[in-house]
Amino acid sequence: MPEDLPVSEYAFPGPLRDQLVGAILSGAKTSTTSLVAQYELDDEPLPTVGERAIVIDSAGQPVCIEEITGVRVVRLADVDLEHAIAEGEGFTTVAEWRAGHEEFWHSPDFREGMGDSDFTVDDDTQTVLVRFRVEPA
Repeated sequence: MPEDLPVSEYAFPGPLRDQLVGAILSGAKTSTTSLVAQYELDDEPLPTVGERAIVIDSAGQPVCIEEITGVRVVRLADVDLEHAIAEGEGFTTVAEWRAGHEEFWHSPDFREGMGDSDFTVDDDTQTVLVRFRVEPA
């Protein structure tokens, strides 16, 4: 395992992370979504094609290495069905995908992480759509 790679974490440790990691390992999940606001809050650059990271599970154990193959920044209202399906969470419509993501982004844990107990997203919220491929850790 390359020691010098950054860590990639999906959601928060617990059932959702376990579900997402399972979808990554099965090959069902080949894309993910985050918010530009998260990167701005953490003063981090947006991901770029070719970056690699170690994906960890809820126990903090490495499970695979991801390599970014595509990055797009789009308004939340402009997320397309291909991306929603590639998230590998069983979404069959953009509306289902959006409802599931809004539930996460409006959760107490996410709002706490954003430092804003009233954080909300809307059609104009800037999202970061990332495509990736994985290899064994």
